[in-house]
Amino acid sequence: MNDGQSESAKPFDPFEPFRGMRDAYLDAMAKVMVDAVNSEGYAQASGVMLDAYLTASAPFREALERSMVHALEQLSLPSRQEVTALAARFTNLEMRLDDMDAKLDAIVAAQQKAAAKTAEPPKPAPDSAAAGAGARPEAADTKPPGRRGARDGKR
Repeated sequence: MNDGQSESAKPFDPFEPFRGMRDAYLDAMAKVMVDAVNSEGYAQASGVMLDAYLTASAPFREALERSMVHALEQLSLPSRQEVTALAARFTNLEMRLDDMDAKLDAIVAAQQKAAAKTAEPPKPAPDSAAAGAGARPEAADTKPPGRRGARDGKR
């Protein structure tokens, strides 16, 4: 009977209490750290440290930038400033092309509108419509007879 209970029961783990203490400690420390990081004093201290770091590293960054520009010139590669200037010029060029495309679309639309107005056939007078109705039948082929073979590929 003792054997059946020991199989179904969880075996004893001597580190379980330590895990519980560790989890409780981590939860408490997380709360304390969140409170500390969200304070005004921490923000001011971080700002002072960041300013000191940026001030101290400025000469090194400038020297690194100068050496990088020199290396890029030696390799015939563009610098960051040159690529940025080129991108700005391409953007300006693209905007100009867009403006020209819009103006061209407006011109084409105006020409099509004018062509549609001039292409409307004049309305025939009632007298000439009756006289011209049976006067001449429409030809099925509108090509001139002398050029028919050259256009159709016949010889």
